[in-house]
Amino acid sequence: MKLPFRPSQPDWNRTRTLLAGWLLAVCIWSPPPARAQIEYVDPTIGGIGHLLEPTRPTVSLPNSPLRVYPMRKDATDDQIHSFPLTIISHRLGELFWLMPAASVPAEGNWSKPAAYDQEKTAPDYYAVRLDESNIRIEFTPAAKCGLFRFAFPSGKPVVLLANRLNGDLQAGANDADQAVSGTETFQGMAAYCYGEFSAPVSIQSRKADGKSRLVITSKADAATLEFRYGISFISVEQARQNLREEIPGWEFAALHEQAHRRWNEALSRIQVEGGTLAQKKAFYTALYRCYERMVCITEDGRYYSAYDHSVHQDPRPFYVDNWIWDLFQAHEPLMELLHPDLEADELSSYVRMYEQTGWMPSFALLTGDWPCMTGNHAAAWMADAWFKGIRNFDLKTAYAGLRKNSLDATLLPWLNGPKTPLDDFYNTHGYLPARRPGEKETEPKVHHLESRQSVSVTLDNSFDDWCIAQLAGELNLPADRELFLRRAAWYTNVFRVDKGIMWPKDADGKWIEPFDPKFPAGFGGREYFTENNGYTYNWDVKHDQRGLFALMGGTKAAEAKLDQLFREDLGAPKFKFYDLIPDSTGMVGQFSMGNEPSFQIPYLYDYLGSPWKTQKRVRMLLDTWFTDTLLGMPGDEDGGGMSSWVVFSMIGFYPGVPGVPAYCLGSPVFDRVTIRLNNGHTIRVIARNNSADNKYIQTFRLNGRSSQRVWFRHADIADGGTLEMKMGNLPNQALGADPADWPPSDISVVPQTLEGKSF
Repeated sequence: MKLPFRPSQPDWNRTRTLLAGWLLAVCIWSPPPARAQIEYVDPTIGGIGHLLEPTRPTVSLPNSPLRVYPMRKDATDDQIHSFPLTIISHRLGELFWLMPAASVPAEGNWSKPAAYDQEKTAPDYYAVRLDESNIRIEFTPAAKCGLFRFAFPSGKPVVLLANRLNGDLQAGANDADQAVSGTETFQGMAAYCYGEFSAPVSIQSRKADGKSRLVITSKADAATLEFRYGISFISVEQARQNLREEIPGWEFAALHEQAHRRWNEALSRIQVEGGTLAQKKAFYTALYRCYERMVCITEDGRYYSAYDHSVHQDPRPFYVDNWIWDLFQAHEPLMELLHPDLEADELSSYVRMYEQTGWMPSFALLTGDWPCMTGNHAAAWMADAWFKGIRNFDLKTAYAGLRKNSLDATLLPWLNGPKTPLDDFYNTHGYLPARRPGEKETEPKVHHLESRQSVSVTLDNSFDDWCIAQLAGELNLPADRELFLRRAAWYTNVFRVDKGIMWPKDADGKWIEPFDPKFPAGFGGREYFTENNGYTYNWDVKHDQRGLFALMGGTKAAEAKLDQLFREDLGAPKFKFYDLIPDSTGMVGQFSMGNEPSFQIPYLYDYLGSPWKTQKRVRMLLDTWFTDTLLGMPGDEDGGGMSSWVVFSMIGFYPGVPGVPAYCLGSPVFDRVTIRLNNGHTIRVIARNNSADNKYIQTFRLNGRSSQRVWFRHADIADGGTLEMKMGNLPNQALGADPADWPPSDISVVPQTLEGKSF
């Protein structure tokens, strides 16, 4: 900074006085320092579910397996039942059981919950005070270890530690060890823990229902007692080693500072300016939740794999816990942008899982593959990563697994293994047949609750097969590419042109009657659809929008139909609608913001020549459903699935078609966003004249050049770039008005238009 004048030697005293005054003025008028990104995170956002699951105030490190939160129903529950030492997976169970107590409990009162107050939550820290005893609990994490600090006003510390599932807990070898260790068995594998107390303790062991219970009491009166512990999926000794490496001492503040620093490093990859405090809280809380998956379970160069029930020596990190149906649309593309090296390790983990089991996994959990939901969406994830330049995984082996899953595995919901007669029908006729009302199920392997979901299975696998076709082209497999492109067109087999909507078809090729697209058969519409109705799945053709719009009668007719989606009546009172379709929450007309198949829908206006409607809809959806409150999440958050939609949408662009290395524009919430990339470059998103009213893009400049497009390539920003938009309160209907501009013909991987073709 230049001084207002250059001092001369004779006037030095006067200069010094003026300079001191000038510096004082600068200090007085300088803006306050910016808050660290972690300070905007509020883990309680979404802590009350609109209908289904709430979020949890998870304390962890980014992409780390040790995750802790208080056990309670939701944020309205005024009692904490216990704390897990870690969790199996988001919403899928907890391991071990810990709780301080005012006194040694009688047998019948072991699991008595405690009312609480003064709760403080952050990604790196948790604190709470129990009402009756005034015991204060604090926790801060490492990657595979944690540190609890308990303050006992009575001066007589008591801590209860138990198995939540079947297992065994025991005291250390001698009293001087002040240690406990244990095992918990679940779903064919085991978790191990090793922990130590900060002062000499007495440990009393109890047994009940195949579970161990330990009552730990301090040998001397003390106001505080700390408990540090490590977890492992290899052995107790490895858990002990993890603890020695990650928490060698008892410096709670230092460990907390280390966790704080780790989170700020992750969250500061995206820095925002402008917007309201509530919007910043919603944004950074969503970004924090995106780091819950996947998690690295490598321990000193080894990992236990539930995929072949073996311990592997491998210098490359091994990641688990991916709910791919929830994450392939926005979460994985976000991490591909922010952390391509981490994504490569995660993709490589999937390849190793395929090598260990013979099948490419779907939901790659700690406990093995969970065949949840529908589709072969690892294909979409791998294609998207590959065409965005992430190449550090074995594509040839990955392709073999994807191909096998498509052609030789069953496509039925919630089922793993070889194909069934219904899959043979699909491979021959190009759609999964639906049952007529009252028709008995012919395939015993169909899940008794999930049913066939026939239309959704056809649509999901049409898209995934299109992604496989693109990878076949990369591997110079022309026959495979043609095969999978033909299969990609099979979505047309379940679109009923005379009704203008996706419709189930029986094994004879006849449309199912009666059929109500608002209330299809089965709980949650599961006879024909996955958790949603026909209004949502009418738009689930990601790879061939032109073909879909043509089936609907052209772009104008499709646009009118899309408008009506957001206006269509529920068709029943809310209580009745949600009783039948409970996963479709966050409703706007028949559009469901609370479920993943809807994520791309508001952005379809970009492909229809009316991007201003995308801008309007996205802002409305963000303002309505994603607030900084306990109700600030409209559906199941799914461990980063919904949060990643929020992050992209608030930044101002979205990865519309996984597998196509391009993004479409929305409406940026902030005045300026800076994204730091792994390669040291930055992406800048600048929205001039931005406000709540000025949500419409007037002009768009990409890397200094004016553009009439409402999309851009990943290559345009892979080494940094600038998106500059001028905003206004009236739509610029000329911007992006030519729907023929998409798909981008000058990108090497493009959706093949399938309209007019018959297979």
